[in-house]
Amino acid sequence: MDLGLKDRVYVVTGATRGLGNATARALVADGAKVVITGREESGAVEAATALGPNAVGVAADNADPAAADRLVATAREFGGFDGILISVGGPAPGYVADNTDDEWRASFESVFLGAVRLARTAAAELGEGGVIGFVLSASVHEPIPGLTVSNGLRPGLAGFAKSLADELGPRGIRVVGLLPSRIDTDRVRQLDALSADPEATRAGHESKIPLRRYGTPEEFGRVAAFTLSPAASYLTGIMLPVDGGARHGF
Repeated sequence: MDLGLKDRVYVVTGATRGLGNATARALVADGAKVVITGREESGAVEAATALGPNAVGVAADNADPAAADRLVATAREFGGFDGILISVGGPAPGYVADNTDDEWRASFESVFLGAVRLARTAAAELGEGGVIGFVLSASVHEPIPGLTVSNGLRPGLAGFAKSLADELGPRGIRVVGLLPSRIDTDRVRQLDALSADPEATRAGHESKIPLRRYGTPEEFGRVAAFTLSPAASYLTGIMLPVDGGARHGF
């Protein structure tokens, strides 16, 4: 199936590893060009180099108010600007009594307000056929124990994304949300490692997933690449679980 990605240019934030990197790899494999970001320039450049000539790495922090304009400008220098996938590392784990005001503020700046700025800038710059994607979490639908900050911020971003889809639809710009659950990334392994028995914790999670396993970053990346592509041109305003069936509601 031709996804129509050849020579389209996407910005993918937080793409030096994990889900963002898997998405960037899937996009490049189908002919797209990508601008990938990481907080450290060396990491972003290294990740882009591994993807070949259709990728460029830029140091950028989603919480930086100047980042959005700079990333769009870089994309245009690379040949155009067709969409963005806003991915950011998860906020600090913890329960209500654990997380400090400073952790809440820092997470709000990077996870929430940073994503809003990036999306707002992209919305102003994209033309018909453009797309804005958000990597969110299964916590949009159901809180995850031990991730109180994420539980507070991700559903709000989903609401913002839905409002944005309604506003941008008449201009032919799509907005999609992706809701990963237990994908086998460094972040998920770190969360499992917080328990007294990480292997038992993983086995417990897998037993609740209909496919009985964690997903791979590559499986997530392929779904993300499709939803960002012209092949998904009639999908907007959706929150798509990528979770092996872990969400049992409709």
